[in-house]
Amino acid sequence: MPHIRILRHYIHTPYIVLALGEMIVAATAAYLAYYTRYQQLPDVLFYLPTALTFSLIVVVANVAMGVYEARLREGFSAMMLRTAVAIFLLGTILMGLVSYFVPLLEMARPVLLFATLETFLLIGTFRWITTTLIDEDKLKKRVLVLGTGRRAQKIAARMRRRSDQRGFILLGFMQGLDATAENQVSEHQAEILSTNLKLSEYCARHQVEEIVVAMDEQRRSRDAAGGLPLEELMECRLSGVNICDVQQFIERESGKVDIDLLRPSWMVYADGFKISTPRAAVKRTFDLLASISLLLVAWPVMLLAALCIKLESGFSTAAVFRQVRVGLDGTTFSLLKFRSMHTSDPDDSAMWTRTNDKRVTRVGSFIRKTRIDELPQLFNVIRGEMSFVGPRPERPAFVDEFNESIPFYRERHRVKPGITGWAQLCYPYGDSVEDAREKLQYDLYYLKNQSILLDLAILIQTVEVVLIGEGAR
Repeated sequence: MPHIRILRHYIHTPYIVLALGEMIVAATAAYLAYYTRYQQLPDVLFYLPTALTFSLIVVVANVAMGVYEARLREGFSAMMLRTAVAIFLLGTILMGLVSYFVPLLEMARPVLLFATLETFLLIGTFRWITTTLIDEDKLKKRVLVLGTGRRAQKIAARMRRRSDQRGFILLGFMQGLDATAENQVSEHQAEILSTNLKLSEYCARHQVEEIVVAMDEQRRSRDAAGGLPLEELMECRLSGVNICDVQQFIERESGKVDIDLLRPSWMVYADGFKISTPRAAVKRTFDLLASISLLLVAWPVMLLAALCIKLESGFSTAAVFRQVRVGLDGTTFSLLKFRSMHTSDPDDSAMWTRTNDKRVTRVGSFIRKTRIDELPQLFNVIRGEMSFVGPRPERPAFVDEFNESIPFYRERHRVKPGITGWAQLCYPYGDSVEDAREKLQYDLYYLKNQSILLDLAILIQTVEVVLIGEGAR
């Protein structure tokens, strides 16, 4: 099974297998660390809650640092570098907090030191062994794309690399029954398959597990000159081959909704786009508790940031400024941010922030990279104008432009804007209409699949953005 869907969010099986394996490794390291320190093993059952807590923290820290994503994108070295930050920094801090607030789960400092060192070494060994001996492709679904035209081209153009094929192996593209269909996938070095076999026979012979229907001509047909081969697809389906639409496939594998393929009828009938009263109440409760808790922790940082802004720009300069943004259902509100630009070039000017923008002050550059400039938005969350997780709010001038030039852009305002969001994790800072178009596709994915689990996943992975400063300008 290439992926598991929990609360409408797709999680790829290789990530789950790796995380579970490393959780066992970390728990083992916790026992080994105790033995290293005291030359004897602890009572297995008594120490089990502490070992499991430590192992869970290690996995969460790895998720926060994007370790499992890095395995597919950046290779072993980058993955281990991220792991070092996750275990030695995040893991140590989190385990220290747990030991302080829950004494029963306390891990003595020498034991914690040995545990982090031994976990890092054992996880590195575990990953090297699994990478060398286990064929990860065995965990992936074998996929055949039916179609070679415009809709199929979306897959050929954006999912041709191995790092893009996280949960599947792309066997190739096959023309539909209409052999005269336009070929738009060859330019992307896609393999076009040719066979005299029936579709069901081809699937059986090549162990096809899923067919992605990406034909431009979608009308049902029984003859060879028609469009969708309904009877052959039905035969494949009844033989155990999964059949899915190209839009559903792209959503599952890339975490976004492709607006070029999007039709209003699909949004009407698709699973998702559910906003229930209980979930809204839970999310609001979480927003209030989390924002108040974070304010209690972050107020010294906020006070120091305000002082640094005034020292650099003058004590007559306001450290916090208000900027009109578009929120839920298109209503406007005043977003709060720490000032990061020179007063002669106000932050509320309707201009994109460019790389190495000269308007940004030295303090402003630092607080932007560390996301400290966003902390005043906790008051927006408390007031109910924003949520912790959601699409980033834009300025009215940009929204008016995007509403005219980008299809379905208005739909992103069906939920409250957020301090962080799915688009911010999946796509870097944008400074053009095309970037806004790309980010909208991730916002629509969030709107369709929003859940408490997805919100938690976004919040955890935001740690990577804060520590590494990805996407900041």
